[in-house]
Amino acid sequence: MNQLIGIFGGTFNPVHVGHLRAAEEVAEILSLARVLFVPASDPPLKRDGDVALAPASDRFRWVESAIAGNPHFETSDVELSRSGPSYLVDTLQLLRSELAPAELVFILGEDAFAQLDAWRAPELLPTLAHFAVVTRPPGSAGHSLADWLPACLTGSVEVDSDGQLARHRTAGHWIRRVPISGFDVSATDIRGRVRDCRSIRYLVPEIAREPIEKCNAYRGQPT
Repeated sequence: MNQLIGIFGGTFNPVHVGHLRAAEEVAEILSLARVLFVPASDPPLKRDGDVALAPASDRFRWVESAIAGNPHFETSDVELSRSGPSYLVDTLQLLRSELAPAELVFILGEDAFAQLDAWRAPELLPTLAHFAVVTRPPGSAGHSLADWLPACLTGSVEVDSDGQLARHRTAGHWIRRVPISGFDVSATDIRGRVRDCRSIRYLVPEIAREPIEKCNAYRGQPT
């Protein structure tokens, strides 16, 4: 059996302890050889200006420092080194080629998974990697994947009778619900705390706390 390598993409705006704990639990549950954190440079779904987005180079450095003590975690600048929008389909195609014969496991939350129809070429994504859909209590615990399967996948995957696993009919890749511990922490809340000059201690990795607190994008100041 080929190694499984987790691909944890996202804006990490900013990285917080929930991200780290989710990666740790998914790696343990799925026996991943390692987890590759892939911060998005230019996330196409967050261009409306409503969300304060820290510079990509800052977000990458925060992730890099946050995971430095874990030998199973690594960062990839694949989306920072590529110009244009950060489309997952392009990233997976590149990493699939670079990391072969290892198999990729893309890690994402259930909310993001349910919105897959809005992503570029969503029907291709499960042909490039397995999907670990992270769920947190109370969330959709006990529900079936079939209850919130994106429309783009309804004809190409088959959901098991227990609703916790689906498999792509042609590629053979699986989509699996992975319940993890609940952490009541969000990047939105952290950005709000920085803006209001409130403490974010113990919500973000301590090594990245001060740079995050000084981020002009979060403080409503010009970058």
